[in-house]
Formats: sequence, C-alpha cells, structure tokens
Amino acid sequence: MDDRTRIELEAAAFRTLREHLMEKRPDVQNIDMMNLTGFCRNCLSRWYQEAANARGIEMTKDEAREIFYGMPYEDWKAGHQTEASPEKQAEFRQAFAQNVGNPDKPG
Repeated sequence: MDDRTRIELEAAAFRTLREHLMEKRPDVQNIDMMNLTGFCRNCLSRWYQEAANARGIEMTKDEAREIFYGMPYEDWKAGHQTEASPEKQAEFRQAFAQNVGNPDKPG
C-alpha cells in the first residue's frame, strides 16, 4: 500500500470514529471513556491540535475542540455531559495521570 492510500484510510477511520462518538453515541460520557480506555473526545481534539501545531498551523485547544465537537465545547457539555460521581472523578484522576499527565490540569 502506498503512503497516500494509507493516509486516506487512516483519515477515513478517524472521521468514522468521530462520527460514531459525536452522532451515534453522544450518550457515552467522556469520563467513562477516559476511565475505561485512557482517552476521550477531548484527547482526540488535543491530538488534532498537536498534529496541526506540529505542521506549523496555529490552533488553540478551544479551536481544536470546536472543530472536533462541531460546536463550542461548553455547548457540547451542556447538552450531553452529566455530573460524574465522586468515584468516577477519582477514577478519572488516576486514568488522566496515567495517560495524559497532571490530573489537576486536564486538557
């Protein structure tokens, strides 16, 4: 397989993942994803931002989130995210520390 085809297939898989998470399963909470998988929608938007920045494209965290979520992140949260229990928040801090870094400064 040539590089262009590989990149196109990877991009198609990413678009399908985004569509699945945003349109087919918006009920799945970010905190549950992070606790179970070590990543969530915010991680995907951060990886998008990091890829843009690595190519010299200036993009903030909020801009990347708006691209990924299709709306300002605060609007997504208001419409789809629920309050997490103290137990889930504790699991999140551990998962975040293991997979991202300092849990007191979540992306």
